[in-house]
Amino acid sequence: MPMLNMRASGVLLHPTSLPGKFGAGDLGENAYRFIDWLKSAGQTYWQVLPLGEIGPGNSPYMSKSAFAGNVLLIDLYELAKYGWLSQSDLEPLPEFSASRVDFALTRPFRMERLRRAANKFFSLNNGMQQEYKEFCNDESDWIEDYALFMAIAEHHNHQEWNLWPTDLVHRDNQALSKAKREYAEEMNFWKFCQWRFAHQWFRLKEYANTNGIWIIGDVPIFVAYQCADVWAHQELFKLDESGCPLVVAGVPPDYFSETGQLWGNPVYRWEIHEKTGFAWWVARIRHALRLTDLVRVDHFRGFAAYWEIPADAPNAIDGKWVEVPGDKLFHALQQSFPYLPIIAEDLGVITPDVVELRDKFGLPGMRVLHFAFAEDEDNLFLPHHYIPNTVAYTGTHDNDTTIGWWSTASTNEKAFAQQYLKSEGHAIQWDMMRALSSSVANTVIFPMQDILGLSGEHRMNFPGHPAGNWEWRFSWEQVRPEQTQELARISAEYERLPYSLRIDRR
Repeated sequence: MPMLNMRASGVLLHPTSLPGKFGAGDLGENAYRFIDWLKSAGQTYWQVLPLGEIGPGNSPYMSKSAFAGNVLLIDLYELAKYGWLSQSDLEPLPEFSASRVDFALTRPFRMERLRRAANKFFSLNNGMQQEYKEFCNDESDWIEDYALFMAIAEHHNHQEWNLWPTDLVHRDNQALSKAKREYAEEMNFWKFCQWRFAHQWFRLKEYANTNGIWIIGDVPIFVAYQCADVWAHQELFKLDESGCPLVVAGVPPDYFSETGQLWGNPVYRWEIHEKTGFAWWVARIRHALRLTDLVRVDHFRGFAAYWEIPADAPNAIDGKWVEVPGDKLFHALQQSFPYLPIIAEDLGVITPDVVELRDKFGLPGMRVLHFAFAEDEDNLFLPHHYIPNTVAYTGTHDNDTTIGWWSTASTNEKAFAQQYLKSEGHAIQWDMMRALSSSVANTVIFPMQDILGLSGEHRMNFPGHPAGNWEWRFSWEQVRPEQTQELARISAEYERLPYSLRIDRR
């Protein structure tokens, strides 16, 4: 596996953005085709967003589990191959869009077919029943709580878990045993979905690795309140006796929002995590590193100190910084993962303690070129300030596309960028990609939208905007041969080709 101390290049694209017939990208044939395309374009990395269940606003950062995969990514064709779906089940809705994910259409369509497949599977008595049982046994440390949580939530119309019957809120043993008996069929459905997700994902990952493509995952620092982990491990979070959050997470006013961002995630009782040797975190990172080859840890600055907001606050302005034993946490992680294949998302309000924590464990930080052209004499986002142990982006999923950024940049920003990049501005995304590729940063990542030269209408997420996020998709018709060739040429010119291709070119 390539290390982050080698020069390499990659592409940021979430699987939901892939082409496909059923309203959203998934783990089917187009994911394999994308890997083939990455290889042909001389790339080394495929970076994805969190692979877990989506939450409010369809966000992959508000998952119902820190361990479960997103069941909407399951390839329906594979289920039909085993006879669990019929050909009529594979007829897409005419309303599906090739360019946007309409979750209100896609989710019920896919969930209905997953239920049909599960019912057919459990009605059969074949050798795959044993494979299913072995999977459930192997994942028993999280899948029981997850499946029970999802079953109870379904029964209670998805109301927050602190509004369930009191004995279930407090996880009374008798109440849990009764619920497992009562909801056994529903629990089996969610376990079935996780079994198929895992099978399909690991097969896809093996294909990627075999073809020299390594996957960068994403681990959100916080979890959603409405998730199995908070309900199952209430002692690890700042909750009151009824299970309600006392305080929640967010960030103070910043580049993206004048009132900050009120994320609403429950925050950790770090002193309890420390007493357990950070066992939950070790298990979480171990699981993430099974799914991917490396992980980007979102909001890394929260491991030095996080922004804590009263649970009833209307916005994030009236919060406070609370220190975290990040040094002890990463020591514990280093004991389990000596190499620490972690990218630190060190954007936002970065203070010396954050830099010290990142550098102490040798973690690469992130640089975003869109931020480089503000009027700042000491702008560390300018490429000449980079160090090798850096992962550099034109923009991330939270940024506009490069063409979108260019269309709204100030006159001063444009003049500075054109002078610095020696650019006429006509193909600003390629000028930016070349600037990053020529830098000393070991790793550079480009959003797929920039490679395709797409406008701001195609951005993935707009922080602080409640709707319209996580919906973008591309089509293969948008991928032109000259784009693929140019990306490969840049990677070759700046010595970022995969090692096998470098040998071939000699």
